[in-house]
Amino acid sequence: MDDHEVVRAGFRMLLSTQAFIGDIMDVNRGELVGQEYERLQPDVVVMDLSMPGIGGLETIRRLHRQDADAVVLVYSIHDESIYVERAMQAGAKGYVSKNSAAEVLAEAVKTVAGGKQYIEQKLLPEKDDVRYVDIDHYREVVDLLSPREFDVFCRLARGMTAHAVATDLHLGYKTVANYNTQIKSKLKVSTAAELANIAVVLGIIKP
Repeated sequence: MDDHEVVRAGFRMLLSTQAFIGDIMDVNRGELVGQEYERLQPDVVVMDLSMPGIGGLETIRRLHRQDADAVVLVYSIHDESIYVERAMQAGAKGYVSKNSAAEVLAEAVKTVAGGKQYIEQKLLPEKDDVRYVDIDHYREVVDLLSPREFDVFCRLARGMTAHAVATDLHLGYKTVANYNTQIKSKLKVSTAAELANIAVVLGIIKP
């Protein structure tokens, strides 16, 4: 989904050469996505963020509310980390820059269609060895969190500060800070945004 016909045509040409790709349809406005998604039931929705009307992020949120299992891959000119974080928090399963090589986009489509999360390597410079996130692995790790760790994880993923979590759970700030460190270590992440992404992907919180 892109508002530029030339981009959509190039996108269709690229993906049509991939053996694993079937039918390809396109729309140019976010407001049309829900209706077309219901009609076509696509395996993957590839979407730009810079869209006329409601915009890409709101389109992702609406589509995810319409179908929690919707698979959205963002394909955008924006390669700043804040855009990646917001797209994943909205419910996207992957993010690729339009400056990437053609084979990267094809790999991303195949990966998210297979149930894994994909963020282009250069958009995650702090994760040199990570190409995509294994959702099943994160689910296993979260399932092994203690009840108290899970309580803290959920609140941090919703954007609460460690001080707010401590007040809410009647714990000391240092105790919550220790839980925070342990949880991030177990999940191999370093930021609250990444915790939020995991919680959204696993369906623990809504985007």
